[in-house]
Amino acid sequence: MIKRKISRFISDYYKNNRNALLITGARQIGKTFSIREFGRSFKTFVEINFVETPEAIEIFKGAKSSNDILLRLSALTTTPLIKGETLIFFDEVQKCPEIVTAIKFLVDEGSYRYILSGSLLGVELKDLRSEPVGYMGIKDMYPIDFEEFISYIGINENIISTLRQAWERRIPVDQLIHTKMTELFRLYLIVGGMPAVVSKYLETNNLQEVMTIQQDIIRLYKRDIAQYDPNNKLYIEEIFNLIPPELNAKNKRFILKRLNENAKFERYQNSFLWLTNAGVALPVYNVEEPKTPLLLARSRNLFKLFQNDIGLLAAQYAEGIQLRIIKGDKDINYGSIYENAVAQEFAAHGITPYYYNNKKRGELDFVIELNGRVVPIEVKSGKDYEVHRALSNIMDCGEYDLPEAIILTNDNLQVVNKFIYAPIYMTMFIERNNDAPAFYKIDLSGLQ
Repeated sequence: MIKRKISRFISDYYKNNRNALLITGARQIGKTFSIREFGRSFKTFVEINFVETPEAIEIFKGAKSSNDILLRLSALTTTPLIKGETLIFFDEVQKCPEIVTAIKFLVDEGSYRYILSGSLLGVELKDLRSEPVGYMGIKDMYPIDFEEFISYIGINENIISTLRQAWERRIPVDQLIHTKMTELFRLYLIVGGMPAVVSKYLETNNLQEVMTIQQDIIRLYKRDIAQYDPNNKLYIEEIFNLIPPELNAKNKRFILKRLNENAKFERYQNSFLWLTNAGVALPVYNVEEPKTPLLLARSRNLFKLFQNDIGLLAAQYAEGIQLRIIKGDKDINYGSIYENAVAQEFAAHGITPYYYNNKKRGELDFVIELNGRVVPIEVKSGKDYEVHRALSNIMDCGEYDLPEAIILTNDNLQVVNKFIYAPIYMTMFIERNNDAPAFYKIDLSGLQ
């Protein structure tokens, strides 16, 4: 069984408050599975799927109160509803927008606990985030990250702990462990983080069967495009298909003219937003300066577009690339593949990555905010990783005064002045510090 970090988040959430929780994210990333596992901790668990049971939508239409809803709900399920000991799971809630209003009354009524999930929520329920404030939390979920992947593969927790200590202390990893972790990272590049794909790999070790499931997921995404945005489906699918070749281009920035010689961002903006809101693509926007807050320096129409899952990206490249990646074939351009894996990892960690490009100073692959400071990051797949002119230019700039930079490479960890050269797999440890102080009380003495 895959041990997901979301499981701990869900458990902690329900320990600390009485609100409902909505899990959002792309299709096939394991939302329903994780929620069902959590449901085992309750005496009874009720699951209502609005796609499989469309008549359930009527429960919320015309209901005058929470008692009305609960009465109708009890008639729909044979599972006993036990006050204080039942978790009610509403799945595929994009088919029932009324759930947003109803959840307020159900939480207020207080007899049961509620958890929700669905697909294409960002597309179908555009006003969802502003509606149920004070009644429902929202958590974005992503494919399996690298740490979850290696745990599922069978890497001992002691090994992961040793690797984390090496990262925190900035010391090299045992060479044998480093070599094995590099091999595992290359495996992750082609298997990716879709639970069904990871399970199939462990079951068969057959990369052809792995790719078959990945292609099925890609076809599912394209069916969603056709079904949910018929007016713009050609634009959206074309953009989706262009993600791999655009990432393979020299600067990896998405060039609209590849779609149409006279393309304007305003015309295609909704198509890009659709892919982002559906969780299918990860945009990384350009920032004009590496200063906090990065959001204020973001450029709206300059961005790179990454796939939501590195395995799906590999599946969109030419057949046969999987074995070449595993073997570390030097003729492959790993730049786009590595960067996609890094962008995906940041998203899973709740970090918003940007990139920096300046004609005078050059381009940085990623710029992130970490615990109140800006950290520039370069991703180097070759042996010349110590050559990074743009990064050196930024680090030498007194105006920005950046304390350190990270260069992700294939080699072992070393620190040279302000530069941390870290193995690419250590991206799994680039996280926010959740232990930072959360409370502050101002001293009003002398003013009272």
